[in-house]
Amino acid sequence: MKRIKTAIVGASGYTGMELLRILLTHPGVELVAVTSRAEAGKRIDQVFPRFAKAAGAELTFSEPDADAIAATGAEVAFLALPHGVAAEIARALLERGLKVIDLSADFRLRCPALYEEFYGHPHPAPDLLEKAVYGLPEIRADEIKATSLIASPGCYPTSILLPLLPLLRENLIEPATIVANSMSGVSGAGRKADLSLLFCECNESARAYGVPKHRHLSEIEQELTLAAGETVVISFLPHLIPVNSGIVTTTTAKIFGGADPELIGKALTSAYADARFVRLLGRGKAADTKMVTGTNFIDIGWEFDPRTNRVILMSAEDNLGKGAGGQAVQSFNIMSGLDEATGLGLW
Repeated sequence: MKRIKTAIVGASGYTGMELLRILLTHPGVELVAVTSRAEAGKRIDQVFPRFAKAAGAELTFSEPDADAIAATGAEVAFLALPHGVAAEIARALLERGLKVIDLSADFRLRCPALYEEFYGHPHPAPDLLEKAVYGLPEIRADEIKATSLIASPGCYPTSILLPLLPLLRENLIEPATIVANSMSGVSGAGRKADLSLLFCECNESARAYGVPKHRHLSEIEQELTLAAGETVVISFLPHLIPVNSGIVTTTTAKIFGGADPELIGKALTSAYADARFVRLLGRGKAADTKMVTGTNFIDIGWEFDPRTNRVILMSAEDNLGKGAGGQAVQSFNIMSGLDEATGLGLW
């Protein structure tokens, strides 16, 4: 198997660490550059001793310089950078002929005004938005194959969109009635010093945050609107829970009057029966984060409540895996003509 020279820009955070975990052992990848302003000059195995003796872990972190990255011969770059920062280096790398998989929010939204509304500053590269593909592999594999710029989806959106999109496309649910409740592990907030994220603040505790307008609402509603063919506005209530990683989401919506609830299961099966990383649990089965952490799977179960005429969708994923690094590598595999499961394993 030809090994593709690959870079990770911003490789010292939790998502960067997940990308390292996958790519250091990926048979189709030769890791040639890893960057971190904070860790420049240190080896991967010095910053992350868990990778000691892994082939490639002797690689040294460097400053995030586009010319230096291109000089390594890198063909593809993963960007694990904050929003507002990723766009500048994405442009520079694209101009130097690299393909870019961006894990920030900078290229997820099609509308610059929507980006400014949710992220608080003008979009740094609006001319590139038309070029970017929103990288849900189960939904846009053909577009991913053909692009050089992938906007990898957020963790919460992945857990909400994959269960909902088939139902909207089949016109089974009322879009205006959608309510999504999500709970995420603390790693979703990033690897940083923050009083609210200290152990004593999070342990034995659970709390809502980002209410009523979490930033991920922008891409969730964008993709739901595209699927429904009409403007969709939903309620999204994220919560922080005292686990390292994992997201569990429960989404409800009214089904259209007279619709057979069993059509819900049929729509999900039709959409994902052959999807490598979607596991359909069936009716009455609840998804559990313990079953997906450390993997690239999303588990989806469902139920119907005749009292309220609501379908209940239950999903679980690893926010660092299917919600971030794992999904980005899945898109990399598709973009590179590899089997989409290459390097991702099954468990």
